[in-house]
Parts: sequence; C-alpha cells; structure tokens
Amino acid sequence: MPNSISNNISSNTLNPRNIAFKILLKIETNDSYSSLLLQNSIKENKLSNLDVSFVSAIVYGVIERQITLDYILKQYSKIPLRKIEKKTLVILRMGLYQILYMDKVPDSAAVNESVKLAKKQHLTQSSGFINGILRSFLRAEKQYKLPDENDKSLYLSVLYSCPKEIISMWLESYGEENTEGILKSLFNRPPLYARVNTLKTSSEDLIKTLEENGIKAEVTDILNTALLLENTGSIEKIKAFQNGLFYIQDLSSQICVELISAKPHHLVMDVCSAPGGKSMGCAINMQNRGKVYSYDMYEHKVKLINSASKRLGINIVNSSVRDAQKDNRKLPLMDRVLCDVPCSGLGILRRKPEIRYKKDILDNSLPEIQYEILKNNSRYVSFGGLLIYSTCTLNPKENREVADRFLHENKDFEPYNIKMSDKIKRGINEPENQLTLFPHLNNTDGFFISVFRKRG
Repeated sequence: MPNSISNNISSNTLNPRNIAFKILLKIETNDSYSSLLLQNSIKENKLSNLDVSFVSAIVYGVIERQITLDYILKQYSKIPLRKIEKKTLVILRMGLYQILYMDKVPDSAAVNESVKLAKKQHLTQSSGFINGILRSFLRAEKQYKLPDENDKSLYLSVLYSCPKEIISMWLESYGEENTEGILKSLFNRPPLYARVNTLKTSSEDLIKTLEENGIKAEVTDILNTALLLENTGSIEKIKAFQNGLFYIQDLSSQICVELISAKPHHLVMDVCSAPGGKSMGCAINMQNRGKVYSYDMYEHKVKLINSASKRLGINIVNSSVRDAQKDNRKLPLMDRVLCDVPCSGLGILRRKPEIRYKKDILDNSLPEIQYEILKNNSRYVSFGGLLIYSTCTLNPKENREVADRFLHENKDFEPYNIKMSDKIKRGINEPENQLTLFPHLNNTDGFFISVFRKRG
C-alpha cells in the first residue's frame, strides 16, 4: 500500500519523473511538505540543474493544479477518482499536467512516459487505464468543461485549483477583486527578499557586493533595508550571506519588524521566534543594544536562532525553549512583545501549495490557541509598551476576530494606530491598528499585523 513507502525519496534511477512521482506520492499519503522532500531528493540523487528544474516543475505544478487536474480527469474516467489507486491517480495527474502546462514536453512523451512509470511501479493493469484516459484527452483536442460561472466559488475553485471553502471565505471577507488577486498570485514565483544587516553594511554597499557576484539586488520602495533579489543560486554559498551581511526574510515580516519599532536599550520579547528573523530585525534596529528574549517550543529551533545570531554578529538575543501558550514564568516587563503565532498559513500558499488541501484548514482550534498566546504574554508588556500580534494567514477568524476579542476582553490595552509607508496598499477597510497585507497588492506573503498599547 502507498502509506508504507519509505521516508527515503531517493531512487536507484535518476529518471526525474520517477523522483517526482515518489515525492508526490509521499505528499498524497503522508501529508509531507513538498519543499523539504524536494530538497532531500535533490541532495540524495545528486540531480543536475536541468533535472532539478524538471522535477520541481512537475511536483509544484501538480500540487498547485490538483483540483483542476482532478476535475478534468473526472470528465474522462468512468471510475470515480476516490476508487482509483493512489499511485495510479498520481501518475494520471503528472501526465495530464505535462500535456496541459509543460509546452516543452511533447504530448506523446507525456503519455508514453506515464505508461512506463506505471509499469515500473508494477501497475500492469493501470498502465492501460492511464494510456486510455490520456489519449482520449488528446483525441478530444484537450477539451474540458469548467463549472458554471454563476457558481462563483466552484468556478474559481476549479479555475485556480483552490478548495471551494477557502474561496467562499475569501469572497465573503475580502471581496471578489481581492479574492481573484490572491488566487492569481498563487501561480507566481514568490519574490525573494533580503534584510540588510546594517550592523555590518549598508543597502548600497550590499547591492554592489552582490552584483559583483552576478546577483541582482534592488531596494524596495517600502523599506530601504529590504532588497529584492534575483539570480541568487544557493543562498548558503553566497559569501556575503556567510559573512552575515544579510538574511532572507519576506517583505511582510520586515514590515512587521518596522511596526514593532524597537529602539536601542529596549527590552523586547519574541514569543514564537524560530527561525528568528524578527528577533534579528529588532536587534539590528536596536543597534545591538538592549535585550531581545527570543523563544520557541523546540530545542532544535532554538539552535536555528542561535546560529542566526552568531552569523549576523548579534549578541543581545537571549534564546531558550518556552511554551508561549502556557508558560507564565517570571520575566522582566518588556517595551515590546511580539506574538507571531502559529497559524493556518493561507498567506504562504505559493510557497507551500499543499497547505490548501488540509482537511481542517478552516475548522480548527487555532483562533483559541492564538488568543491564549496573546493573552498569556500580554502580562509582560510594560506601561506604555507595545504588544504586536501577527500571522502569515488570510483568515479573519485568526486575524481580525482574535485582535478584536483581545481589545474587548483586555481593557488595560488600547489600539495603537499603525504608522506606515504610503507605498503600502490596503486592500480592505480595517481599524487603524490593523493591517492585512495581500500578495497581489504589495508583492508580499499574505500577512496580518495588529498593534496594541498598554495603558498607563
């Protein structure tokens, strides 16, 4: 059975389709993350750059288009998809994806290689079934029907391959224009941003250094310490990275750090810190003077924070293991407390496309956990200090409703108006202490920030 496949993705053969198949099968059966499996597979199989591109295209493409692919397959299969064996279904999706979306792959090759892959997996009977469906699709000149546009949620779901319930929530919360903007952004390559370590260099000098290594870098119009990078190759191999001149952090998180407004000699607490980007940003803004208490639940993640601090030359970050939801140890009162809480991740679907298929993506206990983290750590904010709540999701239940509930139930806090660059575009009407960042408007991840001030 597929559920018994090994954790080892490597194969005796370097056939890229076979490698892509094993990755997709593991995602299908074990809810694994595509990015981690892909990274491990690249290392284990020592793939060439060409094969890496091909495997990545199929893996991410099939995940991103899965609902669309399945909708088309239903029109050509007499067998309900739920009754098709997992391995067979994965191969069908791969073959159909290559036919529809990979122009450089001849249709005949997409069919023939799918049949060969089935036989390699000892799916002798399924190989004929796969061949029949794919060739029927080609004989029909790749024709298929989309749902009626009057059923907006279903139509957009199939068109953009995103679950209907997520789209319905976005339509109700953010409107049709924003919803389509979010959906279109899912197929764009995520931008890569660097945060300049101004303890060691300037944006101008770092741009020159990177350009000498063939890396294009330009300052964003929102933050002058945020650089948009292109043609980087492996980040870890860049000497400027090794020397701690920058670290990778999405623009949304960099905006969040600026809104924390940490100053030299402040005491700052980051309660869900790993891998530590926001803690590092605060420490840099504090000119490495003061103290940043940086916590995470897991020891191996705390090690990531320590490693980042060391590489960047930051010595004011004090990191350790702590459960932000339950831990109530005695700590100093802080000038700034950041609760960047665990969330459903709907703002980073273009980075982790498989998240959208989680069964409990909308109906879960996250809002209660998020509120408890916010409430528990609000006790450490000094009078006049700021409490910042943030998520990387686009779901009002985890964003606006948690923030509103906190203000309603905690009268010792008041909303603190966000002062931001006029280059940041707001997509919805919301209170001045809240900011929802949309990927199609600001070229960021989907992100939410709310700021509160302790009265007194």
